Amino acid sequence: MFALLRVRNYRLWAAADLVSVGGTWMQVLGLNWLILTATGSAATMGLVVMLQALPVLLLGSWGGALADRLPARPFLIGFQLLRALLALALLFSFDNWIIYAVALLSGVISSFEGPMLGRFGSSMVPGEQLGSALALGSVLSSAGRIGGMALGGVLVGITGPSSLFAINAASYLAVVVALAMMRTGELRDLPVAPASSRGVVAGFRYVLSQPAVLIVLALSFVLGSLGRNYQVSMAAMVAGPLAGSSGAYGLLSTVFAVGAVAGGLLLAGSGRSTLRVLLATGFTISVLQFCSGLMPNVLGFAALILPIAAGAVIFDTVVSTRIQLDTREDMRGRVLATLGLVSSLSGMVGAPAVGWLCDTLGAREALLLAGTVTTIAAVAGAVALARVKGRSLTPSFVFLRRAAEQPA
Repeated sequence: MFALLRVRNYRLWAAADLVSVGGTWMQVLGLNWLILTATGSAATMGLVVMLQALPVLLLGSWGGALADRLPARPFLIGFQLLRALLALALLFSFDNWIIYAVALLSGVISSFEGPMLGRFGSSMVPGEQLGSALALGSVLSSAGRIGGMALGGVLVGITGPSSLFAINAASYLAVVVALAMMRTGELRDLPVAPASSRGVVAGFRYVLSQPAVLIVLALSFVLGSLGRNYQVSMAAMVAGPLAGSSGAYGLLSTVFAVGAVAGGLLLAGSGRSTLRVLLATGFTISVLQFCSGLMPNVLGFAALILPIAAGAVIFDTVVSTRIQLDTREDMRGRVLATLGLVSSLSGMVGAPAVGWLCDTLGAREALLLAGTVTTIAAVAGAVALARVKGRSLTPSFVFLRRAAEQPA
């Protein structure tokens, strides 16, 4: 599982990413605390999240097209420096308009940075190890999140949010140093699309010509919008039918984080990022989501949250792996940009939808309904993929068939 850490470039990147993710979540915590204490408005927090996601929807396709044409490493260094400056901007003013501007500009950077990060990450490891690299990356991200939130929770009460913004700015420098220290000769060269197929429209046409990819993206959207917003449904369950305290919510959040790490470790250790694993995991976590709505107490709910969190990480990681492995490398940036669009859209649609269902039907009923819909979607996706593979004899789908027939 940790064999990839013997690759010098990946080792540098993994260490820097762990530091950077920790700093990012420290800033998220500090920013949320700042907004709530200054305005007392949860709606303002929602606006900040929307401002970060909106540019990805509007500009992500162009970011993907540029990622397929431009060298990633120098641009990634520039993006990290820009993010450091944005974090420092929060040190000088806590005005709402500064916060909104930082959120919006962060979203613009993410529009171009996300596809480049994905393409650059693919160049650091052999193609057959991409699944393990993505899984190990999920583990490091979860660990960074846990560490960043824990340390940030201590510091914000002692120093206020300013120190968190300063630490986050410094964490981006770790990524800059790692990128500068990499041995470019050891990076794998990815093919570049011919001039006739480098644009945004060509990318969309390519994705639309891949039925299996479209089915996987549709599954990702449905399960992401109705099955990934446990921060909303957990709070509703604790405050409602489970009659728990803030400590109970903290316990569930910790269990969820532990489950996420466990899921990443399990997938990284097995290295089996197949369509069979994707479909089985999607079905399992959907059924567990339905069952979680029936739990009578916090401990029972927590017992299901653990495998749900692990399964969610496995599902999302396998989606990203299959989307990359089952498409052309010269389209990698635009394919990843499309996945980013789907992820952003599912978050923007799903969180309000789950919240509305909890307020309208009740927390239990919302989980039961969402679990039913996602379970049906998982079964429908499996049937659709079986039909697509059964009808098609194109090389890409022959590869999909062989991948699906590997032992799970």
